Amino acid sequence: MPSLLNGLVLFLAALLISPDAMAQAYPARPVRLIVADAAGGAPDQLGRIVAQKLSEALGQQVFVDNRPGVSGALGADIAARSPADGHTLLLTTTSIYAILPSLKKGLAYDPVKDFAPISRIATASNVLVVNTSLPARSIAELVKYAKERPGALNYASAGVGSPAHLAGEMLNLLGGVKITHVPYKGAAPGLLDVIAGNAQLIITSPISAGAHLSAGRVRALATTGPERNPALPELPTIAETLPGYEITQSWGLVAPAGTPAAIVTRLSDETIKVMKQDEVKERVVRTGAVPAGDTPAAFESFMARERQRLAEVIAKSGIVLAD
Repeated sequence: MPSLLNGLVLFLAALLISPDAMAQAYPARPVRLIVADAAGGAPDQLGRIVAQKLSEALGQQVFVDNRPGVSGALGADIAARSPADGHTLLLTTTSIYAILPSLKKGLAYDPVKDFAPISRIATASNVLVVNTSLPARSIAELVKYAKERPGALNYASAGVGSPAHLAGEMLNLLGGVKITHVPYKGAAPGLLDVIAGNAQLIITSPISAGAHLSAGRVRALATTGPERNPALPELPTIAETLPGYEITQSWGLVAPAGTPAAIVTRLSDETIKVMKQDEVKERVVRTGAVPAGDTPAAFESFMARERQRLAEVIAKSGIVLAD
């Protein structure tokens, strides 16, 4: 009987803990941020910027756990099955929340039901870069070169179903060319093979390509958004040559579904503060991305719109996971 009464007392005490107290007591140990991409890629770079600053804000280490594979589906599945206590987060990507759900049947995770949105952290139009030995210096020249050599060119991507995969297939369809898709486990290894000449081009984020562009290891031809990227204003958009072309990329934080609302709110508030810091904004802008910082509700609405928009693009383009 005493043990039963003690248990009842502890249970009632837990019920009396306010959401504010719960949020203040969090985190009780280091927080794992799963990045479903290889080290060096855009999600990894953004994840490490945010993890460093959240560590300072939360008073506990936030560490990056790279889990590349299946265009992000592997890391997303691990995060979805993790305890919903705020000590495991996922840096979600356009591929995870918007592309794979329309391309791949039987996903191990549900992008809506399995995650609680925290905040969008950045958005960027991608950039098409080529091996420096390729003679094409514009999209028109690339299309002409590819048409004269059907099947001779390869484009790298961060994996099947990644934004780079979708972007490459849109280039094939709108340009009337056949450039072969070669998937990698992340943008970083794909870029290295473009530099080495094993693939001739990749459409990836300015974050991933930035250092290689600055060093002259690859050459940029155009960006993929509806308007020119403010960080790369000298580059035309692909749409200026191929009307209707548009692919952008966004990243944000989510937690496993069922994470207490007080913890989600605290994480969102701290993330928004982090993204407003001048140092963070400067670091993100230098990568070619545009800093964000949304409330959970705003981020949820954004992801829903992107899912619908890209589902329509995929359906019209007839892109399937044939790899």
